[in-house]
Amino acid sequence: MQYQSTRDAGLRVTAAEAIVRGLAPQSGLFVPESFPRADLEAWRQLSYPELAEKVLAGYLTDYSADFLHRAAQATYGEAFGGKAGCTVKVCDGLYALELWHGPTCAFKDYALQLMPKLLVEAKRILHRGETTRILVATSGDTGKAALAGYAGLDGIDIAVFYPNAGTSEIQRLQMATQAGDNVRVYAVEGNFDDAQTGVKRVFSDETVAAELEARGIRLSSANSINWGRLAPQIVYYFYAYFRLAEQGAVAWGEPVDFCVPTGNFGDILAGYYAKRMGLPVGKLVCASNRNNVLTDFIRTGTYDARREFYKTASPSMDILISSNLERLLWHVSGSSDKVADWMRQLAQTGRYTVDAETLAAIQASFDAGFADDAQGAEEIRVRFAQDGYLCDTHTAVAFCVAARCRTAAPMVVLSTASPFKFPRDVLTALGQTAPAGDFAAMAALEAAAGVQAPQSLRALAELPVRFTQVIEPGEIRAAALQ
Repeated sequence: MQYQSTRDAGLRVTAAEAIVRGLAPQSGLFVPESFPRADLEAWRQLSYPELAEKVLAGYLTDYSADFLHRAAQATYGEAFGGKAGCTVKVCDGLYALELWHGPTCAFKDYALQLMPKLLVEAKRILHRGETTRILVATSGDTGKAALAGYAGLDGIDIAVFYPNAGTSEIQRLQMATQAGDNVRVYAVEGNFDDAQTGVKRVFSDETVAAELEARGIRLSSANSINWGRLAPQIVYYFYAYFRLAEQGAVAWGEPVDFCVPTGNFGDILAGYYAKRMGLPVGKLVCASNRNNVLTDFIRTGTYDARREFYKTASPSMDILISSNLERLLWHVSGSSDKVADWMRQLAQTGRYTVDAETLAAIQASFDAGFADDAQGAEEIRVRFAQDGYLCDTHTAVAFCVAARCRTAAPMVVLSTASPFKFPRDVLTALGQTAPAGDFAAMAALEAAAGVQAPQSLRALAELPVRFTQVIEPGEIRAAALQ
């Protein structure tokens, strides 16, 4: 399998090269040149590690079968407590794919527990001996998951940039308390888009690359702009479908809809890859919060980031520039020239409009909606009162949107984070008075819901804070060069 750049039709690289580089030249993204065909019948009874091995083998063709077997078995076992790909019935026809049973209690663990292994192996395949410097912009969950995955690895260091006052306190502490000599964490004044734009500029700055190369360092990324982050997320769409078919919730071969709380468009794009591989996916429903730039785009074909930015109770979705949408545009338009022109318009004017044929192709697979904080809070209350199901603020947005976009097909909502990562908001939504501190709120939520918070979150209260530096977006370049 070869990989192309979304902005350069002439560039071809292997999977290993795409993963090591992270970002293509001129800020393009690497995309697979084709979609491997899924063997649904052969895969339907596989364990999660076995399924991951099969799905990834179709894309990572320069990796050995033995490596993929060992990596999948090591990743999706004990770290997920036997709950990898856990699908729970919420009520008739509505299911939650709980993706937060990993070590950092967010869906990013599925990729970021495996991706470091993919990167180390890619360097071995390519005979690369330099230090790899990982730069990560995060709206909350990616930062901790990446830090946990890369901490302590030889030949790799990692710097994470998150929006100051733009995450929950639990998310901030997960990053600020990270152990490891090869990790750094920075709060960036501004929002996630400021952090992400700053990191992308570093990747496209040839003077940065030259200075680091002289020191034996090359840049890569752990954001979903890196193909190694996106590919592992394809697996759980297959696993969820197989479990629903096994339970009799869907007739074999009939479609299932998926509703995904979405900010940077990576998690839902993984569902599109699964669909293109042959999984019977009906609609992929993109659920946004008040920062509903994706909803407007999917409905109208105009992407307009020139709007007010809102800090919400679902901070991992507080994004106006959704990077992975570029990959979808390439797949449905088939033109790197068109994609490069749309991205140029976005950078220069803050907006672009796709042609009617491209929009029709997007709408054939995607639906969209959004919910504000009040609607999300009501959804948390209703789901717990009616179904005994406790969800976080991001999943609540998806449940709310899913209710408006239901078809006759079963609907699976991707539950992307533990409710205990946002205890004050969840507790308030349940009608309780939330204590001022997150850890007191966590204890109160445990009592109110009769559910114990994950140990990894409870333990944060006792860990020393290591990283407190706040920088301006313009200082990201200097931080990357440290």
